[in-house]
Amino acid sequence: MKNLDYRSAGVDIDKGLLFVDIIKKKNSWKPPYVLEGIGGFASLISIRDYKDPVLVSSTDGVGTKLLIAQKVNIHNTIGIDLVAMGVNDIIVYGARPLFFLDYIACGRLDLDVMERVIEGIVAGCNEAECPLVGGETAEMPDFYPEDRYDLAGFAVGIVERDKIIDGKAIKENDIIIGLPSSGLHSNGFSLVRKFIKENNLSLDGIYPPLEKPLYEELLTPTRIYWKQIKMLLENGINIKGMAHITGGGIIDNIPRILPDGFCAFIDSRSFPSLSVFNFITERLKLPKEELYRTFNMGIGMVIVVDRDNGEKIRSILNESITIGRIISGKRGVIVE
Repeated sequence: MKNLDYRSAGVDIDKGLLFVDIIKKKNSWKPPYVLEGIGGFASLISIRDYKDPVLVSSTDGVGTKLLIAQKVNIHNTIGIDLVAMGVNDIIVYGARPLFFLDYIACGRLDLDVMERVIEGIVAGCNEAECPLVGGETAEMPDFYPEDRYDLAGFAVGIVERDKIIDGKAIKENDIIIGLPSSGLHSNGFSLVRKFIKENNLSLDGIYPPLEKPLYEELLTPTRIYWKQIKMLLENGINIKGMAHITGGGIIDNIPRILPDGFCAFIDSRSFPSLSVFNFITERLKLPKEELYRTFNMGIGMVIVVDRDNGEKIRSILNESITIGRIISGKRGVIVE
């Protein structure tokens, strides 16, 4: 009988150690508060310069957008999506991103592919000013096909207790500011993939009103909004509430920050429709409500402030758009 070892069972420990070295080389930034980072059993983070710190954490993945990336063999942007999904969730509380960890599971560890994935994760962390401090790479033969991998990310931020943004101060006549998305971000892909399959569309095809191949539109990375939010906070903007427009779209996410008795009125004509959403709406012909609870429809982050702050925000962030207002009513969203 042939002798068995871990490599013959499908797990290459040496390759795993080599991958750790690759991550260390790609991920060179280590702020002073990171005492122990990649390579140890755990990461050690020092919390300082805070009077009453509150940790804010989130875990998320990229969903079936991964299948598009793996099908067209483009892996260097999907890591940006991973970071964005976690970081955008914690900054809505006014938290500064503190550190990020990843989890990669695969059928077989392909160093070339994983190096490109890590490049995206590091790029996302740099954009979020949030160091990658550790993670886990699991080679799981038989559980995943050899050419498949999955990602999960863990974002941790920090905020002073008295600076937490929770929506409790939102009132009638406050205005709703939207920050544009870059496209689909990382939501609605199961529906889009089903539509592509049933209509025999090619990922390489250019379908009007798209001006580039479909796969490029679909793989456009999720925007990370930390630097924009940081600018507003540093300029003294009194943000009452923020909502990351992720799974559930505008309709399901804004109510998460609204007090009882208040409703968000959204004017869909106030912000331009991106070509990828025109492509989707022209072909899927879904009811408006279904579109706005499946996709972000062009708005990736929502900020609620009083009217007096509207002009100041626009002077700081030229891309910001007033997309609606807060009205009295049952907690929810009205899209007109």
